[in-house]
Amino acid sequence: MESKVSSIAQKGGTFMTVRTIGLDIAKQVFQVQGVDEQEKLVVRRRLRREQVVPFFANLPPCLVGLEACGGAHYWVRRLRGFGHTVRLMAPQFVKPYVKSNKNDRNDAEAICEAVSRPQMRFVPAKSVEQQDIQALHRLRSRWVSLRTQLANQVRGLLMEYGIVLPLHVGQVRRGLPEILEDGNNELTAFSRRLFASLYAEPVELDGKIETIEEQVKAVYQASEPCQRVAAVEGIGPVTATALVAAMSDGKTFRNGRQFAAWLGLVPRQRSSGSKLRLFGISKRGDPYLRTLLIHGARSVVYRAGRKTDRRSRWIADKQRRLGTTKARVALANKNARIVWSLIAHQEGYRRAV
Repeated sequence: MESKVSSIAQKGGTFMTVRTIGLDIAKQVFQVQGVDEQEKLVVRRRLRREQVVPFFANLPPCLVGLEACGGAHYWVRRLRGFGHTVRLMAPQFVKPYVKSNKNDRNDAEAICEAVSRPQMRFVPAKSVEQQDIQALHRLRSRWVSLRTQLANQVRGLLMEYGIVLPLHVGQVRRGLPEILEDGNNELTAFSRRLFASLYAEPVELDGKIETIEEQVKAVYQASEPCQRVAAVEGIGPVTATALVAAMSDGKTFRNGRQFAAWLGLVPRQRSSGSKLRLFGISKRGDPYLRTLLIHGARSVVYRAGRKTDRRSRWIADKQRRLGTTKARVALANKNARIVWSLIAHQEGYRRAV
């Protein structure tokens, strides 16, 4: 198979002039389109998965564009191993370049066009170690969400028996055993067995989440960039490891504002001419990172009123003028910019006085 692809790739010396390639990746069928220095089409090919590696191994180094979708980071690492310059792009930035109907050939053509644009924004490629950390966070996020769902289901079912529990997972964890032991409520023997089994599920999830968080703390303690980021008020080990795993060295973003915009922490705009119209935050990017930053900012805003340093005075002013919720988002935005600066410039955090 390798020799067959090599002979095809070198036929007539065509591929020696390839400058840019758009690669539409999938599970089994890949589409390739390449152009030369004059933007003239020189290659258009449909490849099976086993043909992709030998195809690019026999290709002279060039610029390769991919959409940031499932499996994209794996292919970035493989293709860079052959000397190619590989760029990842968000699918929504590629879509405007798709002509007519959507198919693999048109997608590859759009990727080839988009990757060569000078103002295109690219997605940072992740190493295997970064993906390991992100896998930890994905598992933790799913288990926390599942635990919340179980607690809400228990509260909803208990309400049908006239028993009301406060809105918090901890309240369900503490209150349900007492409810099961109380013989004066309307719970039957059958329903008590049912709720006892429901109680066992969040307890099991508590153990899984605790194990995951111990692994996250071990990653944090072994990483100097994570410890540097965690020095910022409102960022702990969980948020620090998630941010470092997502942004790598920070060089993909030109400045901190671009990183904050990537996280969806800047206002949406619908402006025209001199009329500026701003709305709520755009909520683009990774919702998990955005949630962690806003939750961390919530605790800082809560305590800012008791402090007199410059940062706390800034928070108090935002809270007075915009309200508590917007002050939290503003602080999350500010923290995101600070984190980018700490990672991109490899600096230590200087606390405000």
